[in-house]
Amino acid sequence: MKHLYFSGILFFFVLFFCNCAGIQYMSIETREPAQVTLPTEVKSVLVVNNVVQQPNEIGHNVKRLGKKQADRVKASADSIAIFYTEALSQFLGEEEYFDAVKYHQRPLRSDNDFWQEVSISPETMNKLRSTTATDAIISLDKLILQTERVDFFQQEGYMYAGLAGKIHSVIRVYLPSMEGKIPVVQFTDSMKWEGYDIRDGRAYADLVIPSQEEAMKQLAVFAAEKMTKVFSPHWENQDRWYYTQMSSRMREGEVFAKNNQWFNAIEKWNESYTKEKNKLNQAKAAHNMALGYEMLDDMDSAYKWAVIAADLFQQSTASGSLERRRSLLFKNEMERRRDTSNKLNMQIK
Repeated sequence: MKHLYFSGILFFFVLFFCNCAGIQYMSIETREPAQVTLPTEVKSVLVVNNVVQQPNEIGHNVKRLGKKQADRVKASADSIAIFYTEALSQFLGEEEYFDAVKYHQRPLRSDNDFWQEVSISPETMNKLRSTTATDAIISLDKLILQTERVDFFQQEGYMYAGLAGKIHSVIRVYLPSMEGKIPVVQFTDSMKWEGYDIRDGRAYADLVIPSQEEAMKQLAVFAAEKMTKVFSPHWENQDRWYYTQMSSRMREGEVFAKNNQWFNAIEKWNESYTKEKNKLNQAKAAHNMALGYEMLDDMDSAYKWAVIAADLFQQSTASGSLERRRSLLFKNEMERRRDTSNKLNMQIK
């Protein structure tokens, strides 16, 4: 009986400690490089609007309730290019990568040929750079918007509908040092909304689709945010995790990690990795070390330990297990960050 009683207590404590051991999640910000690396002499840029406003009758459809075919409707794209370029200049300025980001208030185009792209002439480019004291021009040279609304049903006098919007833009960077080679960035993406078509601010006001004009504004700001990442190093929010095994060294490492003392955390996790005989526990310690090195921005070491962790998880867990998949994703992310670190370092010097 005493033996059974002791076994019951032992089982309770084992279960308690196993439940306490687990994973601690955290959010971090990673510095990502710009997709387009501009020459190092480009310290300031001017953002300009070089498109013709899209005609109201182009690009917009509404499929009304009970009808089989969509009707073409008019929607005003007035000031959408201005929303795009103003937002782009603001977002670029907030990244504080360029010494100065300036915005040209007036559209450059005065013709009515919407479908035709017209590049900025060298004379105009040099004049703009000279008058604004900037090194390069980021120009919105093409902007096409589409919206399509579908009515689903009517409730209490309000139409419930879906709205899809699509944006296509072309941005060029005009640099006198590029010898005629102008970097071109094409961007195409879409957004969707679903809700009630309400404009009175009353019933169902928390579930409302935008008007087609408002949808185009949201698309423009969305595209500007994406283009910011093309031209400027930027911060991205990402999720990370570390393992909290119930061993003294792993616990000490966790305490250091929570206080952002990553050198000390790595030291304790390395002691655990060295002393451990169980491969699964070794894998968890190795993963923690990889995270620690990432937090110290030592991406070579982070990738090295991520590889070790992934190999150990491969050896110690079942095929298709969550730990295997998770460690592989982390290893691939460390490889990506290691490969882009040189590009980032060149951009932020």
